[in-house]
Amino acid sequence: MRIRRDPVTVIGDETRNATGRGAGKARGVGRSESQETCPGAHSRHRSSWEDPGDALGSSLFVLGGARSGKSRFALASQPPSARVTFVATAQAGDGDMAARIARHRAERPPHWRTIEEPYDLVPRLRAGCAEAEAVIVDCLTLWVSNLMLRGDADDWIVKQSDELAALLALRPADLTLVSNEVGEGVHPSTEDGRRFRDLLGTVNQRVAAAADRVVLMVAGLPLAVKGPR
Repeated sequence: MRIRRDPVTVIGDETRNATGRGAGKARGVGRSESQETCPGAHSRHRSSWEDPGDALGSSLFVLGGARSGKSRFALASQPPSARVTFVATAQAGDGDMAARIARHRAERPPHWRTIEEPYDLVPRLRAGCAEAEAVIVDCLTLWVSNLMLRGDADDWIVKQSDELAALLALRPADLTLVSNEVGEGVHPSTEDGRRFRDLLGTVNQRVAAAADRVVLMVAGLPLAVKGPR
């Protein structure tokens, strides 16, 4: 199947394509607006489902819709002085996205390391975990979208998510991953949109099953879906 090369931008409740033309909700492969503005996001969140006594690394999977507070929560979950590597999967496809990437980079603590990796996420994570106390991936939504637009087959993308889940099980560092919950919105009107929704839903399930904790963000509030056993 050939993938359309006009990815759709999802910003709040509105959707537009890269040329600025209105597209309606969930028309096709999405470009996530998951890196929300994060004022005061660097204070430490200690949640009731966390296990502060775990000597190994732990994994946190943060899900939610656009502008639900996913990225703010992911950033705020890190200790202020920790050596954090931030893995960004976004690509600056136009001026608007480039400005957003620059703004979000400026919002992160200056001692954090940023790696931009739109495709080869698992190898980058393996290397990043060896060099940092904590790693944030924002976000799996764009990672899946990037792989689809590159022409990767669904089976291959799911296999990559299985490798990601296997890495989480090893607990090489504190890992926080962010993704969009796209299965509760308007039914996509295009075949590509339905494929993206179904594929991201499968990836999210594989990662959630492997993660120690899963949080669903609703209107800026974290709901504990899964906690440590």
